[in-house]
Amino acid sequence: MLYFQLVIMAGAVMLAYYFEYTDTFSVRVQGFFCPDHAFTKPYPGPEELSAVPPVLLYTAVTGVPSLLITATESVLFLLQYISEDLDNREKIIVMGDCCYLNPLVRRTFRFLGVYAFGLFATDIFVNAGQVVTGNLSPYFLTVCKPNYTALGCQQGVRFINQQEACTGNVDDILRARKSFPSKEAALSVYAALYLAMYITCTMKARGTRLAKPLLSLGLMCLAFLTGINRVVEYRNHWSDVIAGFIIGGAIAVFMVVCVVKNFKGKPLLGEIPPEESVSSAPVLGQPRTEHMGKYISSQSPITYAEVT
Repeated sequence: MLYFQLVIMAGAVMLAYYFEYTDTFSVRVQGFFCPDHAFTKPYPGPEELSAVPPVLLYTAVTGVPSLLITATESVLFLLQYISEDLDNREKIIVMGDCCYLNPLVRRTFRFLGVYAFGLFATDIFVNAGQVVTGNLSPYFLTVCKPNYTALGCQQGVRFINQQEACTGNVDDILRARKSFPSKEAALSVYAALYLAMYITCTMKARGTRLAKPLLSLGLMCLAFLTGINRVVEYRNHWSDVIAGFIIGGAIAVFMVVCVVKNFKGKPLLGEIPPEESVSSAPVLGQPRTEHMGKYISSQSPITYAEVT
């Protein structure tokens, strides 16, 4: 099952790569009316000049969850480690027949792996929507630079459905055709909601009654401001941002509720059975004779490691 999950993850990464960095999937060429004032907003410049540039966004949605989940799981493990009686417990989890994995590492990789898969899934959903719809950005006509005289727009409102109508920069025009849904809004809400649900479900200390909603609402506020910034800078329409919020939020809820089961499970050290309970269990496949019972009782206690 581990290898199967790795194959699925690799497939999601490759599909996201083809959507993002190749022209394998061509963007639908959507027409426009001339003149249409909904697409004549000033060009805000490259994405790197945005208040939330792609480098900052991608660093935040990958680095913040990794650090927060790793730190939280480490603290929870240490708290259990110093509070539990570890003399009668095995400290190693067996995976298959060859590998040994600490429960802290296993839980951390599980939560981060599910998060990473959901992040790539969000990117794939958004890119697919942009390719299929080909919706135009608010600044499309500014970078398209159509020749209104040659297109006959002087005679009245006309619908233009020709790719050759644009005379501007090809890369800017292609980027302006990928507005719906907003990728920045979807990724930011996905990361914020996933972390908010993780914080709410895993932090059970008494002193976190106000800290949990404060941190969760702070993350959601940052995601909301990211979407507003896309509208203010004329990079997306309101409908693009709202659709991005819905996609990112839906994927985050699905991953948390259906995949990791609200982050609920056995405690880190509670997953490992005590030595006494394991050694006292009946040995399967052996005859229940008095002689065998005396033989087993005379031996040293047997410990087993949980197979996962």
